[in-house]
Amino acid sequence: MAHNATTLADEGQAFSPRPSTPPEASAPRVDTFVVGLALTGMLVLGALVWLETAPFLVALFAIGAVMGIALYHGAFGFTAGWRNLVTKRRGAGMRAQLMLFALASVIMIPLLGSGQPGMVGAVAPIGTSLVVGSFLFGLGMQLGGGCGSGTLFTVGAGNLRMLVTLVFFIVGAVIGSIHLPWWLDLPGLDPVNLIDSVGVVGAIAVQVTGLALVMAWVNRVERRAHGGLERSELRVTPSTGTSLRALLTGRWPFAWAILVLALGNALTLAIGGAPWGITFAFNLWGAKALQAVGVDMSQFEFWTWDYPAMALADSVLVNITSVMNFGLLLGAMFAAGMANRFNEASRKRPEGRPFLAAVIGGLLLGYGARLGFGCNIGALFSGLASGSLHAWVWFGCAFVGSLIGIRLRPWFRLPN
Repeated sequence: MAHNATTLADEGQAFSPRPSTPPEASAPRVDTFVVGLALTGMLVLGALVWLETAPFLVALFAIGAVMGIALYHGAFGFTAGWRNLVTKRRGAGMRAQLMLFALASVIMIPLLGSGQPGMVGAVAPIGTSLVVGSFLFGLGMQLGGGCGSGTLFTVGAGNLRMLVTLVFFIVGAVIGSIHLPWWLDLPGLDPVNLIDSVGVVGAIAVQVTGLALVMAWVNRVERRAHGGLERSELRVTPSTGTSLRALLTGRWPFAWAILVLALGNALTLAIGGAPWGITFAFNLWGAKALQAVGVDMSQFEFWTWDYPAMALADSVLVNITSVMNFGLLLGAMFAAGMANRFNEASRKRPEGRPFLAAVIGGLLLGYGARLGFGCNIGALFSGLASGSLHAWVWFGCAFVGSLIGIRLRPWFRLPN
């Protein structure tokens, strides 16, 4: 996969090694200010979380930070992976995602099927809300430049355009929470949990077979366009390096990021009782901001439901999704500082049509995530790893929305 070496246009270009200096020949200078700021933030927030809750939440904060580092160094962008398949007929990013989903399914489905109390999967109903929400999310991720995790890790790395996307992501999520009860009254089906339907082995077989079929299609598209497959992105090569220096400052092969993200999600399930999620925190942050300026959120049905009402009443430092998001942001900031890319990311300010795309994309991302029960992480990654059928519906509808978003990007002066 080619990486733009000049700016952070979106989540798929979060790390791009400078071609003029081989990674093993000269270590990039570390941005000590940014690294120090990130580490200070980790220590302060970690201490506050420790004081607010039990140590398990500090562990989840640390897991979030590690996954932010992996997302940044692996340039693991769902948005760019989908777009590269459509516009360049290159499937490395998509293959990496499919491998991640398969590995996580093999690890997490047995955990969920073990019957341990207090452990629940990311399982959701299949209906109009899911279809519309995931379609809007797919459209928004191409205009906004990232999904939930992609928006967070690029903001943590200093991307100003993605900060605009994040702000309007939060706005859209709050609007979506207000409208969600109406959408849920429309026709739909109850959740379908493959673990309950066909057992642990059957659920793994269904998920892995489905992912293998999608990968076969991705490979066919690439072979027809280029005569072969691009495989170097998954391996440790001289361009990625093998030293500790490469681990801390270099571009990771996808294989490293896949392993960290799959294990991170499994640990999140084992420690926190539910798989990794991103976007509920955006709902919560927006609702708390409105509440702080005097808006009574209890007038909206969503915020009277048990979990949202409890989260709104509590500190964000006891909310698992929020704490992990804070860790992800700081982890990405640390990684960008170690690679000396933070200032590089922050120099380019969005103006004109790219700014408008960030606004519209953010609104669609937030609204779509709330209607669709999550983003590429909570609905797709964690949904598939939980054996939930809704994740497949989300995948298909979001991809269709993404196709439209890709076609709209040139009008907004965004590169494809």
